Amino acid sequence: MQVQLRQLKGSWTLGYALHKHTLSSVYVGDDQYGHPQFDTTRSEPGDALFKLKYRGDWGQAPLIAEQIRVSLLPLFPAIGLIVPVPASTMRQRQPVEEIATDLGKAANIPVFKTIVVKAAAPEGAAQLKNLNTREEKDAALAGRFSIHPAITNQGKWNALVVDDLFDTGASMDAVCKILKTYDKISNVYAAAVTWK
Repeated sequence: MQVQLRQLKGSWTLGYALHKHTLSSVYVGDDQYGHPQFDTTRSEPGDALFKLKYRGDWGQAPLIAEQIRVSLLPLFPAIGLIVPVPASTMRQRQPVEEIATDLGKAANIPVFKTIVVKAAAPEGAAQLKNLNTREEKDAALAGRFSIHPAITNQGKWNALVVDDLFDTGASMDAVCKILKTYDKISNVYAAAVTWK
């Protein structure tokens, strides 16, 4: 998988994404229902993520996880646990959780899927993906994350927060900030598959 790493800025100590998601997208007309159609070229990580999220190709998760293990994990100090960003859209299987689980298996690092809890959005609230500015997203996420203290061992560990597509960074920021309040966490690092 060809990568073009980009450093991500935010409330984490250090963060990276593998590649830009979409390399080009050209409008080619409307379909018979009047919906705009595009000829889209994605990066290899972007294409793998698209197939995973929107085509149900679960075989992409271990491939993406392996690329994160090879390309990003060596850039961080020893990671003690992996935390997937809680999903914005409810699905039977969550792509980010699948990637985090496969990364944990490949790197022999425990994955904590329930350590960060995301409360449901208020009824009638706009979906996060439909909000345009970082300020709107921050406001929509305010107070919605909490810690479920699932670590029973003594000590502190570096956490790697994993997400799929990095846009404004609002979700990743919110998760990292709440993780920093947990006394079992030392430093927080961030990894995304692609950036918008």
